[in-house]
Amino acid sequence: MTSLKQLLTKKKYIRIKLKKMMTNHLELSANINGVEGRFILDTGASNSCLGLNLIQHFNLIAVDSEAKAAGAGATDMETQKSENNNLQIGAWQTNKSHLVLFDLTHVNTALIQHDEQEVHGIIGADVLDMGKAIIDYDKLYLYLKKPARKAIFRQNKNLPLPF
Repeated sequence: MTSLKQLLTKKKYIRIKLKKMMTNHLELSANINGVEGRFILDTGASNSCLGLNLIQHFNLIAVDSEAKAAGAGATDMETQKSENNNLQIGAWQTNKSHLVLFDLTHVNTALIQHDEQEVHGIIGADVLDMGKAIIDYDKLYLYLKKPARKAIFRQNKNLPLPF
């Protein structure tokens, strides 16, 4: 019998290790514009997000956004957006990553209350869709399909609410 790893490797998927947090969130490392960070993998977040205070840390060019963010107990939060960033998760990468920036204090406060470390942001459904993601919850791996050369990923330039 072929394993999931073998099957997906043949189909040109890249395997990324996940860590299960005490809160039952899945955590992963990713690089944005060459800077490593800690992220929650959130299938319910429509867009990938970063803390508003991390613009310089991740070398972002950010502009104000009319969209308001809501989720994880907070609503109507001011946002900014940053487009066409380089995102690398394991050996998978894109230079077309659009990010929503907002105050993640409420997320990190909840993590700290559960004896977890703060995160820099959230990897959302936009990246999961772009990478044709498959999550192996049993073995704690994320599989993202290796992009074809010169692939153009569909992106929503309007950046809807992140949750």
